[in-house]
Amino acid sequence: MRALIFDRSLEFRDDYPDPVAAPSESIVRVSLAGICGTDLEITRGYMQYRGVPGHEFYGRVVESQNRSLRGKRVVGEINAGCGRCAACSAIDSRHCPNRTVLGILGRDGAFAEYLRLPDLNLIPIPDSIPDDVAVFVEPLAAAYEIFEQTHLARNQTIVVLGDGRLGAIVALALKGEKYLPIVAGHHREKLARLAELGLDTAEESSLRAKFDVAIECSGSESGFRRALELVRPRGRIILKSTAAVAAEINLAPIVVNEITVIGSRCGRFQPALDALAAGKLDPRPLIDGTFALDDGIAAFEAAKDPLNFKILLRTS
Repeated sequence: MRALIFDRSLEFRDDYPDPVAAPSESIVRVSLAGICGTDLEITRGYMQYRGVPGHEFYGRVVESQNRSLRGKRVVGEINAGCGRCAACSAIDSRHCPNRTVLGILGRDGAFAEYLRLPDLNLIPIPDSIPDDVAVFVEPLAAAYEIFEQTHLARNQTIVVLGDGRLGAIVALALKGEKYLPIVAGHHREKLARLAELGLDTAEESSLRAKFDVAIECSGSESGFRRALELVRPRGRIILKSTAAVAAEINLAPIVVNEITVIGSRCGRFQPALDALAAGKLDPRPLIDGTFALDDGIAAFEAAKDPLNFKILLRTS
């Protein structure tokens, strides 16, 4: 099959082996996939990953022992657990110690014609959700993970640090749920685009106020330090960024100011699907380009452009 491969460098191949489904897995023909910040970090050494990257996708099941899945348009939760440990028994493979993660850890991902995932990970897409909206389910699920982890009062002040793809989708999720976040970033053009979507924005360097909640989405090793500067005593910092570069952290302000720090990663897909089906937000204005899989190298270059939000790969 055709695929983008990362093995110390990114390359396109048209002879990569087709995936072979294990028991209770299905084969999905990928239709559309999104490039996110984690994919870019993988090409910089994050997780020491080798294989097919990509974890944001929608597609159609073409091979399955599960009759209810055959032929269905699906999205797929990206953590595949071992099925035997305590985390899997609690139906939360996101923290299975033996898990593989689509396009990130031990499992080929979505920048290919086909992928394989456990049947339990595949979720049919409602007909009301268009294809170019369905591809946003995974990052939107990560945004909705915040609501699963912590309660946010609607009168609290919230700053989203980072005007990139992750910050944008988190802010749109908050707005869709009737919160009033401020998106803080460095790129005036992107902040202007987000303002056109009804979001409050500010240049990060201009912020002086202390916020109840700071959601760190900058993708920068300095983001956590800036979040500490902007959160009030006894406030909360929610960390969403993943970066290959390590950051130096002074823990004293966390102790002195009694800051709660929450690491926040993958979310369950159903809340994101429900929000999209209900029309709470439309992420399509964030799409800045769609490339054929064969042009995947150029797509990654476009995704590196700090003025672009979401770059998609059409794989079929």
